[in-house]
Amino acid sequence: MLNFHKDHRNLVNVALLVFVLLSMGIAIMPASALSDGTQPLPDMPKMTPEQRRGLEVYVAENCAACHTQQVRNIAMDKPWGARPSIPSDYAYSKQRLDVWRASPSVLGSERTGPDLTNVGQRQPGAQWHLLHLYDPRMVVKGSIMPRYGWLFEETAHPAADAVVVPVPKERLSDTAHVVVATPKALDLVAYLTSLRQAPLPDGTAPAFLPSPRGPEKAEQGTGGDAAADGEALFKGTCSACHQSEGQGLAGAFPPLAGSPIVNAEDPTQMLSIVLGGYDARAEYGVMPPQAAQFTDAQIAAVATYVRSHFGNKAPAVEPGAVAPLRAQIAPETLIVP
Repeated sequence: MLNFHKDHRNLVNVALLVFVLLSMGIAIMPASALSDGTQPLPDMPKMTPEQRRGLEVYVAENCAACHTQQVRNIAMDKPWGARPSIPSDYAYSKQRLDVWRASPSVLGSERTGPDLTNVGQRQPGAQWHLLHLYDPRMVVKGSIMPRYGWLFEETAHPAADAVVVPVPKERLSDTAHVVVATPKALDLVAYLTSLRQAPLPDGTAPAFLPSPRGPEKAEQGTGGDAAADGEALFKGTCSACHQSEGQGLAGAFPPLAGSPIVNAEDPTQMLSIVLGGYDARAEYGVMPPQAAQFTDAQIAAVATYVRSHFGNKAPAVEPGAVAPLRAQIAPETLIVP
């Protein structure tokens, strides 16, 4: 017994046994219990194969180095979600890839770019994401995000089923060419647009801790009429496509400045487009519906802001004008007034 340390065979065997027991006790068993005990929320859709492939592209491109997917329980995180994140939010994305490979971590630790927990709700337009990946500065002035040009192809002869990205002609190396999204780009965008916080079963949400700096201004897109600030709503949502001065982006998103629809005396058509979306003009990308994201007061506020800025001089919109139109429109449907 005194010479145990000299018996190399027994020493290695004991060390191996201790290592296995410790691994089981402090790593494998707790991880398995945590995984088995975390169930998805009732209204959380299961990831599709396309979204799962997009998650793998997200990891391969190291997007988690600059973006987080965790809404912390502090006031400064309110813009990123309606509530703090909980383990169930990751029930599907944290499933093992196979018996040998654990799921990749996408929580991130640095916000060089915005948190993406709820980006599918804030920015549901697939074409915006494609443009953003192709050249971030086309849609976000001053962005420091790198271009992901290798996820796209420039060609003069796109396939019949190709997804053409609405890149302005002046941005192309040859005006006879178009930009086509590769399968990897489409999978990545499918994953990004799927990132939406599911509601809790009881309809409530954990409260954010108050800011030590005092009460904070209500953030856009988090629900509630208190957030009906037209300018903040426009800057937080609409300006991503229509740009900060309402000038739009040629070949991609229409201008709001001087638009006859925006300046019409009757705001019905404009409100219908905001609520239900729009896909009637081939020269522009699809306008995603906003009915599920904003209240009547918020839609009226942002419509009033747009109709009274960028050189537009149209009457204000009352929240009461929105409700009858909302009742006629399915939020997931694109309408053509």
